[in-house]
Amino acid sequence: MGFLTAVPNQDPRQIVRHFTPNWFAANMGTGILALMLALFPYGHWGQKLLAQGLWGINCAFFVLFSLLFLGRALFYPNSFRRLFEHPVQSLFLGAIPMGLATIINGFLIIWPTNAGTVAWALGLWWVDVLLAVTSVLLVPFFMFTRHAHSMERMTAAWLLPIVPPEVTAASGGLVAPHVGIAMAQTIVYLSYILWGISVLLAMGVLAILLLRLTLHKLPHQDMAVSAWLPLGPLGTGAMAMITLGNADPAIFAGSLADMAHFAELAGVMVALLLWGFGLWWMLMAIFFTLRYLREGLPFNMGWWGFTFPLGVFNSATYLLADKTGFWLFLPLGAAFTVLLAFFWVLVTRKSFAGMWSGQLFRAPCLSEETGLPQTCGDTPAGRPDLISTLRQ
Repeated sequence: MGFLTAVPNQDPRQIVRHFTPNWFAANMGTGILALMLALFPYGHWGQKLLAQGLWGINCAFFVLFSLLFLGRALFYPNSFRRLFEHPVQSLFLGAIPMGLATIINGFLIIWPTNAGTVAWALGLWWVDVLLAVTSVLLVPFFMFTRHAHSMERMTAAWLLPIVPPEVTAASGGLVAPHVGIAMAQTIVYLSYILWGISVLLAMGVLAILLLRLTLHKLPHQDMAVSAWLPLGPLGTGAMAMITLGNADPAIFAGSLADMAHFAELAGVMVALLLWGFGLWWMLMAIFFTLRYLREGLPFNMGWWGFTFPLGVFNSATYLLADKTGFWLFLPLGAAFTVLLAFFWVLVTRKSFAGMWSGQLFRAPCLSEETGLPQTCGDTPAGRPDLISTLRQ
């Protein structure tokens, strides 16, 4: 628990009590940067070692964040339950399976593939399936029944709980070629179902988002970085189509061989279409960000939205370069990796400054946007002695 005691002027109990799932966005951003560094096509300056180091740090922080999140659930159950009713913080529950997916992919991309890494990737993939399905079912249910939402206050953050299934599907396409045929078929079929759930829901949200931006203009500065979030479902949707298409021919044979060939070719075409749509969103996000910078852009954990959406779009670019051989994709992918690294350094530096000051350890159970009180209003559920041990 050295991390807790290293933050000045912060009661470790309050760090646990105020811990929110948006911290897992740091896992998403760090993990995707590690993967993109491992795939960087130019130069031999040790990026593989750097990718392995970042991946290891990402794993350590994922474990720490998971313990803090479970600690809040165990010791502060009242505020933990209220997290699900919060119209903004609850959306970040989807960051947990997406952060885990970067660790799964790292076993197969960053490290040499062997029986051990495949076993870890397969086991964690099933955990990721459970978390992704929980996110895509539970959070929308609360949105439909408990949250207070309106068109004017809608942002691309609505995508966060529904994107995890397609992220898991993309990982499934990486895992499937390394396991037995029966298991691989199960993974691929399930991944296509997860893709259908997530991408189609995301397209509906994007249509609403276009209407919201047209009618009500840009959201508040606190949600400025959400302009980059549409790159997430479009990038991972394209990734999944290619990784699953790559896995299909080796898995399906006999009467399904024609379907496997079609799926591989169709996957590339669908990925191209999604990539083109993503390019438009990326350019719009750049324009929006430049406008926000003129008005002032306050830092919050949402700034990690600069990283993962760009990173998965970057990954789709590399995959398209490999599948199509089109000359533009590879240098564009390298440029996106450089931009991703710049964003990661910027956001990491600001995150550590926010942790040091304690600013980032104040999680509202009720957001400012709702105009309601911002207190979690509970006690350690009869476990003060256990909580006090966190001080050590």
